[in-house]
Amino acid sequence: MPASHAPLRVFLGAFGQPGHAFPMLALGERLVQRGHEVTFETWERWRGFVQSAGMRFVPAPESSAQAAHAGRLSPYDAAARATAATRAALRCARAEVVVSDVLTLAPAFAAELEGVLSATLIPHLYPVAAPGFAPFASGARLPRTAAGRLCWGALAAPLSRGLELGRLELNRARRSVGLAPVRELHGGLSRSLRLVATFPALEYPRRWPQNTHVVGPLLWEPPGPRCEPPPGDAPLILVAPSTSHDPSHRLVRSALAGLRGLDVRVLATLDRRPLAAVGAGGGARLVNWMSYEQTMGSAALVVCHGGHGTVARALERGVPVLAVPHSGDMAENAARLDWAGLGVRLPWRLLCAATLRLAVERALDRLPELTANAAQTAAWARANDGATRAAELIEELAASR
Repeated sequence: MPASHAPLRVFLGAFGQPGHAFPMLALGERLVQRGHEVTFETWERWRGFVQSAGMRFVPAPESSAQAAHAGRLSPYDAAARATAATRAALRCARAEVVVSDVLTLAPAFAAELEGVLSATLIPHLYPVAAPGFAPFASGARLPRTAAGRLCWGALAAPLSRGLELGRLELNRARRSVGLAPVRELHGGLSRSLRLVATFPALEYPRRWPQNTHVVGPLLWEPPGPRCEPPPGDAPLILVAPSTSHDPSHRLVRSALAGLRGLDVRVLATLDRRPLAAVGAGGGARLVNWMSYEQTMGSAALVVCHGGHGTVARALERGVPVLAVPHSGDMAENAARLDWAGLGVRLPWRLLCAATLRLAVERALDRLPELTANAAQTAAWARANDGATRAAELIEELAASR
């Protein structure tokens, strides 16, 4: 750790789904390595990984979060219910800085109530649109013409109504825990520091707020095996489905059926689901789980649902992506890949064996261009460690007080 920064007591809080817990784990590991005392509040399933990284584990109130995930409770009401327990944990840790995940508002509420500095970790693309942008997560690309920008600009007012409803719900939750309302449409984000954990190549050109920094992806994954691909020299297509979607293996099934007979090798994971659920053909190998960090680098193309963590790992390894977005922000990730020349996309509603084959063939036709662009992104990642930059900014925030 640089001598100019005294050790800090940092409190981290993250939603327990992998796409949110894993980036915070990466940040926590780096903070520990830099000499800081770190407490991490998240779901029980990650206790062992948190503790093995040298952090103190605090179990998050999971019942409220799970109720919100199931639609029985709004995310804001879930945060309000969890705030008292999180506030007690924050006091116990004597935290000097709090970093909360973008979907995990209880630590931010608790920090504000305690007068503690706080930052927001956004483990994906920045969700706040700029003038002329299409709505976030719509799957529409950045407009290419003035007419396109005018079109989205004309729709800005009606589209903002959803954000206004979100602000009303947020302020209701804030009042319930004793906090004053906010005027900003994205009032759940820290005013002091926003860490955007994605590649600059995936962000549209814009004027960034002073407190917002694109630091690069925060990549972490649980230990897994390096899996050998099928033998041969044909391009390797690695199929990496989402960790929380597609329980029927529609993407894997479409890939195995659609790529049969094509001059490629296929390595697919079933995301720790039963191997008996899907059968593999002669040119394919099917595994229960694999280390993406160790395996992706040998692929020519990664086929996935478009979750940010999988996309970021592929690009960090210099591999272009075929995204078949399922839900959430996946459509936005797919649009950015297409816009940046880092991959191609196939709408989920059109997914079948034939369309998957056509999309792979389209990617292979453009492979030199896509691979060259992905290689530039990988080079940027080697020169710019996201976890280190995020830790430095947290140290600067603490020093500014």
